[in-house]
Amino acid sequence: APSVARWLGDIRTYFPSSVVQVMQRDAIDRLGLSTLLLEPEMLEAVEADVHLVGTLLSLNKAMPETTKETARAVVRKVVEELEKRLATRTRSTLTGALDRSARVSRPRHHDIDWNRTIAVNLKNYLPEYRTIVPERLIGYGRASQSVKKEVILCIDQSGSMAASVVYASVFGAVLGSMRALNTRLVVFDTNVVDLTEQLDDPVDVLFGTQLGGGTDINRALAYCQSQITRPADTVVVLISDLYEGGIRDEMLKRVAAMKASGVQFVTLLALSDEGTPAYDHEHAAALAALDAPAFACTPDLFPEVMAAAIERRPLPIPDTAAANGT
Repeated sequence: APSVARWLGDIRTYFPSSVVQVMQRDAIDRLGLSTLLLEPEMLEAVEADVHLVGTLLSLNKAMPETTKETARAVVRKVVEELEKRLATRTRSTLTGALDRSARVSRPRHHDIDWNRTIAVNLKNYLPEYRTIVPERLIGYGRASQSVKKEVILCIDQSGSMAASVVYASVFGAVLGSMRALNTRLVVFDTNVVDLTEQLDDPVDVLFGTQLGGGTDINRALAYCQSQITRPADTVVVLISDLYEGGIRDEMLKRVAAMKASGVQFVTLLALSDEGTPAYDHEHAAALAALDAPAFACTPDLFPEVMAAAIERRPLPIPDTAAANGT
């Protein structure tokens, strides 16, 4: 059940670690995961999905060593299926966005942006020939091998965000494979962990997370802010339900400062197929007032959201109510 991962995280807030370990080991038995992980034939029968991955990651620390490799196999199976579904479209969409964000004034014929070229040359229309003389050509640049944009994915790893963590890790690996993007992946609860070095394998990223516990968005954003060297070419994506356990005013000041410096700031309440989750409406409204609307995003919409951020155009917000914090 989707609520299992959240429960497994919540108990870390209310019980000492010694009690949590007992409860999580008991959960492994009650959920039937011991049988699943110890008998390989069970893996072929089980319908592994994002929620099962979230549960396994939540139980990672309590899992016996003899079952951890099997758990990794389950996680890898789901991750590979997600990559197969999402990678091609994501690369295609973002490559197009990077090309369009690098317009050139002397394009080759197949690189000409005809809509913009016609618009700027309407004054050169010749009625007798019923044509436009294009004195100025505008074209799409081609993303070169050099880095064009910086992307920082900042992911809340509290128990309620389990599905979002899984999807964000997969997208992080896809973005990390694109030469024109310099991608950084940061996860946080009350601590901040930079998993950028593991981006080439999303399974390693996932097993580097620790689902559950508290939340300190301000501390996470402070770290992300310290990593920004080219604000005008940077997109920061905060994935969180915005239940802040840190310093609220400082969090908002950091977002305002990043936006003022030229950073494109995107707030996703969830990156999952489940729709808008429970979230802090007051914080969402405060971010919307800073022109950083918060909204839930499905994995299929995420490439379009990133493309819009890269091109610095309005985000395709699917739910205006959530965006306004109402």
